[in-house]
Amino acid sequence: MRSMWLGLVSAVLLATSPVKAQDSYPSKQVTVIVPFAAGGTADIFARMVSNHLQVKLGKPFVVENVGGAGSILGVTRLAKAAPDGITLGLASTSALAINPTLYGPKLSYQPDRDLVPVAQISVVPNVLVVNPNKIKARSVPELIAYLKANPDKVSFGSAGVGTSQHLAAELFQQMTGTKMVHVPYKGSSQMLTDLLSGQIDLAFDNVPLLLPQVKTGQLAMLATATPKRAAFDPEVPAVAEFLPGFEAVAWHGFFVPAATPKPIVEKLSGEIRAFMQQPETVQKMAELGAAAVAVDSEPFKAYIASETERWKKVIEAANIRLE
Repeated sequence: MRSMWLGLVSAVLLATSPVKAQDSYPSKQVTVIVPFAAGGTADIFARMVSNHLQVKLGKPFVVENVGGAGSILGVTRLAKAAPDGITLGLASTSALAINPTLYGPKLSYQPDRDLVPVAQISVVPNVLVVNPNKIKARSVPELIAYLKANPDKVSFGSAGVGTSQHLAAELFQQMTGTKMVHVPYKGSSQMLTDLLSGQIDLAFDNVPLLLPQVKTGQLAMLATATPKRAAFDPEVPAVAEFLPGFEAVAWHGFFVPAATPKPIVEKLSGEIRAFMQQPETVQKMAELGAAAVAVDSEPFKAYIASETERWKKVIEAANIRLE
């Protein structure tokens, strides 16, 4: 009888312990790793969510910017942290869906092994722009025709080899059968300077970076790289209207180290997704040039896997190598 009673007590404790772990989380300050410099769009996203979590969960959520090596340093730091929910991190397309193919086994983390997705929070449209003084085309079909007539004579810039901006242009070339010259930079800011001065001809990059120059007429926006027309300007066509299946967007989401207790992941995911669906959040994200999304852990994991496979094909077809 006594052994039966002890077994019953143990079963009850096992059944309730995850709930208690969830209810008591967090017990102390949480570090939120952002693998980018302070002040950028991703940093703003992370601070918005961190402020919400701090208010809702009652403990400090402190952002720590760990930039460098194309976000590899920060994501590695997150992957190697203790799986106790006290370290949370933001990561994006390059770190999760591109770097594993570019670096292979040399990469200091493997997303599917070392990280657990918590929630996706954003989609940031990339757009195709040209320097209007260098390229006279004002539509995607006109640009394709010009590129086919001038192979290897048009240059495109990117934030660096293997970045989402670089791969967007590679995908465009693969789908159109055109050839351009790639000019990589150390970040989008340097690329934009040369695009405006006419040192390079065109680029794919994020809306927040390029829209101000489009509005002043310094750049001409031909299309968005979203699957359909973007909310920020429904008058601008999507590349996919001319090249079905074309998509090259940036996205961000939160992650925790692998083996973090599932109840903690679920609690964080629920709070983050609730915040991302608030009208004020949706409006603020739109002002930053992003679409707010609220994707749970498992669907986000499946999306990352599909994005990884898609960009792997582009990287291999373009024979992109990091020297």
